Amino acid sequence: MDELSEVADAIADPVRREILTMLRRSTLTAGDIAARFAISRPAVSRHLRVLRESGLVRDEQLGRNRHYSLVPSRLGDLATWLAQFADPRPDAWTQRLAALETEVHRTRRERRRAEPPRDQRAAPHPKEDTA
Repeated sequence: MDELSEVADAIADPVRREILTMLRRSTLTAGDIAARFAISRPAVSRHLRVLRESGLVRDEQLGRNRHYSLVPSRLGDLATWLAQFADPRPDAWTQRLAALETEVHRTRRERRRAEPPRDQRAAPHPKEDTA
């Protein structure tokens, strides 16, 4: 299996993606990671092994605890491959939102022009006295 496929397979699982997100912020022990999931510790250990074998995390034994940290460089090839599918214009969403804002302002302006001025609007009819 090539490296790109190995990394893609490793991040295909939502639990492993969550572990990577957690490790992005700080180094954690296996126990700290397992405590954040409703699955068993052995299941978390299997996920950590997959991440370790794919090179996405590294571990270090410190005393009785194994500490895991993210290896962000392993995501580089996958990020590069995925980038080819992104919109080539980095400001595409900015342009789209600006166009939407322009359309909203144009529509409001047209509605205001279509309404009669306040002083020309029909006054409410007073109630007739039936007594």
